[in-house]
Parts: sequence; C-alpha cells; structure tokens
Amino acid sequence: MDDSEAKPASFLVDLLNARSPSGAEMEAQTVVDKYIAEAVEVYEKDVMGNRFATVNREGRPVLMLAGHMDEIGLIVKYVDEKGFLYFDTIGGHDRTVISGRRVEVLNENGTISGITGKRAVHLMNPEDRKKVPEIHEMWIDIGAGSREEALQRIQIGDVATYDQSFQVIYRNVAVARAFDDKAGVYTVCETVKRLAGVAELRARVTAVATTQEEIGVRGATTATYRVNPDFAIAVDVGHATDHPDCDPRKFGDFKLGAGPIICRGPNINPVLYRRLISCAEKEKISFQLEADPRPTGTDARAIQIGRKGVATGLISIPLRYMHTPSEIADLRDIENTVRLLCAFAVSLEMGDNGVW
Repeated sequence: MDDSEAKPASFLVDLLNARSPSGAEMEAQTVVDKYIAEAVEVYEKDVMGNRFATVNREGRPVLMLAGHMDEIGLIVKYVDEKGFLYFDTIGGHDRTVISGRRVEVLNENGTISGITGKRAVHLMNPEDRKKVPEIHEMWIDIGAGSREEALQRIQIGDVATYDQSFQVIYRNVAVARAFDDKAGVYTVCETVKRLAGVAELRARVTAVATTQEEIGVRGATTATYRVNPDFAIAVDVGHATDHPDCDPRKFGDFKLGAGPIICRGPNINPVLYRRLISCAEKEKISFQLEADPRPTGTDARAIQIGRKGVATGLISIPLRYMHTPSEIADLRDIENTVRLLCAFAVSLEMGDNGVW
C-alpha cells in the first residue's frame, strides 16, 4: 500500500460537510452546482432534485455515472408540551448510536442546534439498561421551555443530521458523517470534470448526483429514464471488514486503502465487469472483488432495469462504520475510484455495448 498522504479536495470536503437527508438535499445540490456547473458542457436539474453533468455530448456510446447525495437523517414528527421534539428516522439507523448526539435541525430559517436525549443510565434499573430504546422513546432537546416556544423555532417535518464534520485523523484516513455517499458523488462528478476536453474520449459521459437513494433508489430510477445510457456505473460505499467483530466468512474480506471494490453478481453486466477489471489492471489500480447474489442495495439495482435495460456496474469505496455518525474512509481509495472511472470511460468505443 502506498503510504503517501493524499490532500482532500475542497469539493469533497464541502460535500461531506453539506447536510442533505433524503428529500432535503439542498446543501449538497448547492455544492455540486458550485464546483461542476461551469466545468462541463451541459449541466441540468430535474424535479427529483438530481443533478446531471455531461461532457462530450455528441459522443457514443452513452455512459452514466451515478452517486447519491442524500444521507440518513431524522425528521420531526411531534412536539410535546414541554418543547421536546420526537422524530422518525430517514434511512437505516442503528438505534444504539442515536442517543446523546449533537444534531442540527434544518429549516427555512437556518440551523437549530439540539441533542438527542433519553433517560440517563443512573435512572434505569438493571433490566432497562439492557434494552435499546425504541425511536419513540428518544427525543431532540433544543432547549425550549414549551411546545409554543419550540414551534417558534422549528416546524413539523423539519429534518436533522448529526453534527459531525470532516476530519483527517491520520495520513489518508478520514472521518465524516456521510461518506455514504458524498464520496460517490465526488468521484462521479470529478470524473466528468477531468474528462472535459480529453481528446481520446469517444463516449458521452453523464455524471448524476442522485437523490433519495436511502429511501428506495428513487432519484436513480428517474435519472436512468432521462439519460437512457448504454452503460452505467453506480458508485457507492462498501463495508470494510478489516476491523474487530467482522467475520470474513459472512461479510467478505475488504480493507481500507486496498482500492475500490468491484462488484460481481446478477446486478452486474458481465461485459462491463470484464472491462472494469481490464482497465484497473492496465492502469495498475489496486482493486478488491465483491460477490453479491441479488440486486444490490445501491442505485445499481434501479439503473439495471431502467428503460430497455442498462449494462450496469457497481464500484464501492471501502468504508468502516457505515450509517453511524462517524464513518471512516481512506482518501486514496476515493482517488483510485476516480482514476478507474476515467480509464473505463476513455476505453469505450463507438459500437460498444453490453449485450452478452
């Protein structure tokens, strides 16, 4: 493994610090708009909130790259008489890590700071201490003294995220609230940015920053219909299993810093898969292999069956502690994913297809 330090790009850092629960992706949209709109030939938006960035617009075949900009979060459902906010979850949460976190409630008036609360351990009996609180047994405390006071600052339906910003913790290893999947958004957008003006590029390449993946790959579903690609690669995060309490017999063997994870299985087109492997080997990019026996839990599952069917691939960036407030990734894996996507795009020639 190369131990040289990778400097995080400002685009990536701004994406990671943007707060964008599913259905409220505005801050992430703003970051993509800022860094990508002027760097590509065609830049478009749609009613789902997706962002489309295209280079070599007259090229063929059509390649779509997708990374989702939404993240897990909380949504305010009820405010009690004392001003405490009760919430539901957006996306999949581990209930054991929700309590005692600083959060930011987002609304039209700005940001409201709060804390996720539950009964303190000192006030529990031995049986209570063994239990994981249900969602309705936790709340957000914004310091309000009454329901009326709380509703002057927030509204039902406001969303919240954990208050956890990007930080490099050692060399290339960094922590953030939502590498899932701001890392994917960065890689697909950075790829089209680097491909702009590349003479060898024959394909039309459209990067899509998709919305609402965490609640059912909804943005990717409509984006595939719009782009109508011949080939597509979803970029998401995958579980790094190089930490305690992860049996590789159950979860596979994936390491931080060992390169992007290339998926193989029914969700993956075999022609595209072989091309990805060939490009990685040619460019001397280290990679890892994942086997998935079913439609993956990513945008790839919607893309593959869009329109008449799309030759689809999936690249995952190794990630520790997925869907917790502190996800850990290696910046080298992110850079190598960009390199692999660029190599794949340039390898495509007129007439290439995924028929097998």
